[in-house]
Amino acid sequence: MIKGQCNHHKIIETLSISGHGNKVLIADGNFPIKTNSNIHAEKVYLGFSKDLPTVTDVLKSILTVINIEKVEVMDSSLKVEPEIFEEFKNITGFKTLEKYARQDFYDICQSEDITLVINTGETRTFSNILLTVGVTS
Repeated sequence: MIKGQCNHHKIIETLSISGHGNKVLIADGNFPIKTNSNIHAEKVYLGFSKDLPTVTDVLKSILTVINIEKVEVMDSSLKVEPEIFEEFKNITGFKTLEKYARQDFYDICQSEDITLVINTGETRTFSNILLTVGVTS
C-alpha cells in the first residue's frame, strides 16, 4: 500500500511515465474533457459529487509526486481575478499564472503534451489548472 498523499494507481502510473515538459490538466466539473482534451491522455474521473474532490485537493496531492515548472489557467476576462487563482499561487509557489483565452486554453489541452487529465467535482468557475512537469531536483 502506498503511503503518500496521492495513491490513485492510474495517476501514479501516468505521472511516473510523464517526462519533463509533459502536462497535467486538473479540471473542474464543468470542463468538457471528452471534446477538449488530448484523446490519448489518461483520463481519471474523480468527480464523486459537488466539490468532492476540489481542484485544490487534487493539486496539493499531485505536488507531492512531481515538480512543476509552469502553471497555466483559463483567463476569466473578469475585472477581478477569480479567488481560486490566488489559491493556485499559494499552493504552487508561483507568483504568476500564465493565462489563456478560453479557446486557446482548450487548444493547449488537446495537445500531445497532455499526458493526464483529472476530472474533479469542483464547482467554482475557472478552476482548471494545467501543470507542466519539471525536472527532478
